[in-house]
Amino acid sequence: MHYELIIVGGGPAGLTAGLYAARSRIKTLLLESTGLGGQMLKTYRIDNWPGSVEGISGYDLATQMQDHALRFGLQTQIANLLALKAVGREKILVTDQGELSCRAVIIATGAHQICLNIPGEAELTGKGVSYCATCDAPFYRKQRVAVVGGGDAAVEEALYLTRFTDQVKLIHRRDELRASPVLQEDLKKNPVEMLLSHIPLKVEGENAVKGLWVKNLKTNEERLLELDGVFIFVGTAPHTEFAAPGLSKNQHGFVVTDQFLNTSLPGVFAAGDCRENPLKQVVTAAGEGALAAHMAQRFLETK
Repeated sequence: MHYELIIVGGGPAGLTAGLYAARSRIKTLLLESTGLGGQMLKTYRIDNWPGSVEGISGYDLATQMQDHALRFGLQTQIANLLALKAVGREKILVTDQGELSCRAVIIATGAHQICLNIPGEAELTGKGVSYCATCDAPFYRKQRVAVVGGGDAAVEEALYLTRFTDQVKLIHRRDELRASPVLQEDLKKNPVEMLLSHIPLKVEGENAVKGLWVKNLKTNEERLLELDGVFIFVGTAPHTEFAAPGLSKNQHGFVVTDQFLNTSLPGVFAAGDCRENPLKQVVTAAGEGALAAHMAQRFLETK
């Protein structure tokens, strides 16, 4: 079937783009590989969504966004995108459910935090294990927390946590951090205890995090750090594995766009966590989804 616009991804960027497109009476289809909501579905509580004074669960916010878009007639389909190609003015999307065609595409496939894959991590995610200090730091006022990672993101999040507690540990497997010198200088000015040459082994706890087992790579000593929260920042990977000849991505696989969310393929836009951007939050993803839908509408009107 032919559409004017196809949105790939059903997280906050994709759902917001779908809402704006459906309200504009653009013939739109939203493709999602699993279920609408994206990473919001795995987020226990979102405390920085404007207007939700008491906070809102990720599941509830995802449901509200979905219902809002569907109220304006947004069509959805469960399918995995395998390839995207431009054929003249048309865009052909090859999915595991067949081929689709359209004039414009919004890539909003999102990203995921790279996990440590250690015992207790998955079981306690949302119960003390977090991948977003910006989202969850206020829940750990004056509590004991640790950050795992040594790059810019890990150091930035550790510094952010010091606004809420003076009991922050930074755990990194190497002898030195990979973060920029400026961030490392800032780190020295704040109450952060660094555990270099250490690796995490196991998250301890049943219904909540109680600690983290770590190993000193130089002495092979293993010990339990008593903690209330563990923040993991060892990298983010975008969901951009599909083939797309001519689509520019950076070295980490994130889609490169200009300020108006145009990609290197005319008529193809990108929004949200799959895009190369410095802040990955629900609110920024939603904003980008709105802008991408607006730019797609302008493209459809002028081409």
